[in-house]
Amino acid sequence: MVELVEVAPGKWRVKRAVLAPPRSDLPTPMVISDTMDPVEQVDGNFYTSKSAFRAVGRSLGLTEVGNEKIPAKPKGQGAFTPAAKAARRAALQKAISKVRT
Repeated sequence: MVELVEVAPGKWRVKRAVLAPPRSDLPTPMVISDTMDPVEQVDGNFYTSKSAFRAVGRSLGLTEVGNEKIPAKPKGQGAFTPAAKAARRAALQKAISKVRT
């Protein structure tokens, strides 16, 4: 039997199990820290801040591996040239003639 619940005066809905929103067992959400162990940059200084380390690297013209922007390759037009079209058409006609004979 369907159990109904009154949600407002004169308005009834089917009673459903209330699902609790997903929560972590951790007391706080995970935060990515800006601190790190002292690391030497090419300028000879040691840095404990990730953002400062990256800023110095960028100012010296270095590229951080994994964050570089790779330029898009230009699209080739080899398959759309008139010679390629004619070669495809000839190959198809040859294949069709072999099948028919």
